Amino acid sequence: MTTHETSPKETAELAAARLAELTGIEKHDVALVLGSGWAPAADLLGETLAEIPATEVPGFSVSGVPGHVGQLRSVRIAAPEGSSAAPKHALILGSRTHYYENKGVRAVAHGVRTAAAAGCSMVVLTNGCGGLNPEWPPGTPVLISDHINLTGASPLEGATFVDLTDLYSSRLRAVCREVQPDLPEGVYAQFRGPHYETPAEVRMAGRLGADLVGMSTALEAIAAREAGLEILGISLVTNLAAGISGQPLSHEEVLAEGRAAAQRVGSMLAEVVRRL
Repeated sequence: MTTHETSPKETAELAAARLAELTGIEKHDVALVLGSGWAPAADLLGETLAEIPATEVPGFSVSGVPGHVGQLRSVRIAAPEGSSAAPKHALILGSRTHYYENKGVRAVAHGVRTAAAAGCSMVVLTNGCGGLNPEWPPGTPVLISDHINLTGASPLEGATFVDLTDLYSSRLRAVCREVQPDLPEGVYAQFRGPHYETPAEVRMAGRLGADLVGMSTALEAIAAREAGLEILGISLVTNLAAGISGQPLSHEEVLAEGRAAAQRVGSMLAEVVRRL
């Protein structure tokens, strides 16, 4: 007798059902994955209706990365001032799993798959990253226009062929520019990590067309596209990438720059989400 293995979609549906039970919200509209430095933005989005420890929801675990909270949150977002639209509900995924944690690529993609199963039509993927452009100092938010997946992995299984053209929605980037017209955009390269990139690897990424380097987001974006979500990606430059400034890198620097920019980028993100 063979034992049935739960598929990623089935696990996501179980997680979504559990979230609906714990939050009392049957359907969420937009999901946000908050990376290093972005966690304070959740407090600016609206009224928190429920805060759930990640371990109470199937498929989730507490992140082992400092700066990432181990909770899922349901937030009611008020409509923009003067609008008669009904409030939206956001699902905040604070328990991100990184590929370098060796929990498998299914675990990395579980959050966005759960968001789709919970009714979301859009996902906002954020991260803290290294910047290759010296004109983007630490604290600069950058819209992701495309990515380069350097992990050697994919969240898709079997003969699953998914078009990644316009993966990062041009429509949603336009909404961001309604809020902050001078937002730059660039290509994000995901490395496997957890070590930081060498100066030679950063130069390689630049020659491939990358403007930003980090250890998240690309695998999640691929899974989100497969699940039918519209994707907005925003990076926060927390440091210049290795070899750009000549200074050594540290995770403490990443968190410090995130904290310094939290109010400003959090307010921007909150206004963007209200308009989605």
